[in-house]
Amino acid sequence: MKLFRYRNNGSVKPGLVDKENNHRDASSMVSDWNKENITIEKIESIKSADVSSLPIIKDEIDYAPCVNKSSVGKFICIGLNYSDHAAETGMEVPPEPVIFMKATSAIMGANDNVEIPKNSLKSDWEVELGVIIGKETKYIKENESQNHIAGYCVVNDLSERAFQQERSGQWVKGKSCDTFGPIGPYLVTKDEVKDPQNLKMWLEVNGKRMQNGSTATMVYNVNFLVSYLSQFMSLHPGDVISTGTPPGVGAGMKPQIFLKPGDELKLGIEGLGEQNQKTVAA
Repeated sequence: MKLFRYRNNGSVKPGLVDKENNHRDASSMVSDWNKENITIEKIESIKSADVSSLPIIKDEIDYAPCVNKSSVGKFICIGLNYSDHAAETGMEVPPEPVIFMKATSAIMGANDNVEIPKNSLKSDWEVELGVIIGKETKYIKENESQNHIAGYCVVNDLSERAFQQERSGQWVKGKSCDTFGPIGPYLVTKDEVKDPQNLKMWLEVNGKRMQNGSTATMVYNVNFLVSYLSQFMSLHPGDVISTGTPPGVGAGMKPQIFLKPGDELKLGIEGLGEQNQKTVAA
């Protein structure tokens, strides 16, 4: 099942996509796709319900973030998780996953405008597979991870490389600018994703293909990452894990290419949907 949130007359409503690919308003079933309603138990009950009477949305859909921003307690990112991406940045694959946080205030809808921050010189793009937690997770084994995942989504882990790498301190300052965390358009429940380690992913800037990869080349796979993170912190419904990017980022180009106001981004992951963004000055 695909779940989404959409803007309607100044409010945000929950929606879902049925088996015939109709986008339906799910307001009569749930108040929102928040931490109370994206638990594995709740999703299972909705999947078994008859949704044929839910209103079909006929207008163009303005997608909000696929999970209510206030329900994302943690936005956790994994760095250098594709060996070919590590190589293009001149860094080595780490012996354990690199973990950093992205501020939840960066979260926005899949097709909202991306703001190029003030004083930015090196704003960059990264298409990534997002994992959305659906059950409290603590000290679990790798083979238990799927029991704790609600679903998957597309993430654009936008990054300001000068803030991230040249201004001392942790990466978070280059990862957390407002609008630097588009998630969605859908939360795709895990039953629709047969193998999260075999999904094609891509990103275009102004119509030119920059990233063309697959989750098959991840160094640390989804199940390992969920288990690994649970050894250091508890995970809760609504938490988002962004699992790394394949090669083709602007910082890896020769010469390097970075975003400027007026650029257009288009990105997607097989089975999870597409994002379309235009960059504007902050």
